Amino acid sequence: MKVHRPFFSKTAVLALFFAGLVQPAGAQDVLPEQGGHAVVMDAPIMPSLMTLGTMVDLENPASYLYPDWSNSYAHNYGNVKLPDSVVISMDGYCMPTDSTRITDTFGYRPRRGRWHMGLDVKVLTGDTIRAAFDGKVRVSDYERRGYGHYLVIRHPNGLETTYGHLSRKLVEENAIVHAGDPIGLGGSTGRSTGSHLHFETRIVGTAINPALLFDFPHQTAVTDCYVYKAKTAPVYYKVKSGDTLGRIAARNQTSVSKICSLNGITSKTVLRVGQSLRIK
Repeated sequence: MKVHRPFFSKTAVLALFFAGLVQPAGAQDVLPEQGGHAVVMDAPIMPSLMTLGTMVDLENPASYLYPDWSNSYAHNYGNVKLPDSVVISMDGYCMPTDSTRITDTFGYRPRRGRWHMGLDVKVLTGDTIRAAFDGKVRVSDYERRGYGHYLVIRHPNGLETTYGHLSRKLVEENAIVHAGDPIGLGGSTGRSTGSHLHFETRIVGTAINPALLFDFPHQTAVTDCYVYKAKTAPVYYKVKSGDTLGRIAARNQTSVSKICSLNGITSKTVLRVGQSLRIK
């Protein structure tokens, strides 16, 4: 286990930002180009409430983004509005597991009619799972048909990380943890066909492809700073009774061809109630 502290100090991260050396990375499910420690882009707008003080507040992490603290839900934030762009620092990260084997990637699964919102990393039952960043445990729960035993940790950089299918949880809700701390043991609880870690990275409930941030095969970070662009974040729709692709497109100001392209389906695909579709 290696905690990476840091590529840059927090002061240096802000200096990079104001110097224009951090750029928006485009759509959240497209891998950015790698080159050097920082991706060179146009400078985004830094949230006005983000200061060095709030960035390291572990009692109330990322209060500049999140309206409250609740242990009762995993990812539902209603209509909370994000800034146009948010700088996500990888400062002080730790790989959640030493495993380098990805068994399932982020993206839509046409055969199952749903999105896979994280990465599956092969681990053995009992393998140590570690906190990816400093933070505070917000949710510790069990879903029989979903995550199994899982944890959600909120971090000062704005991310919430989810660790699913654990055989055992080693931390409780509201506990403060540090990058590299053991938080659970690998397992195959919930909807799982074999022992693995289901790992998600989200911001205010919206999933970001973890492969944009963590390179598990090489056990390193993809970049020092990732910029989340709210305007290019994917939007999902859950199919209701009576829905057709045409009706869904009309209600959401998009087109049938766009929905089909985003989800790898055709206009003749039969929709199922409860199915999740990406619409933007």
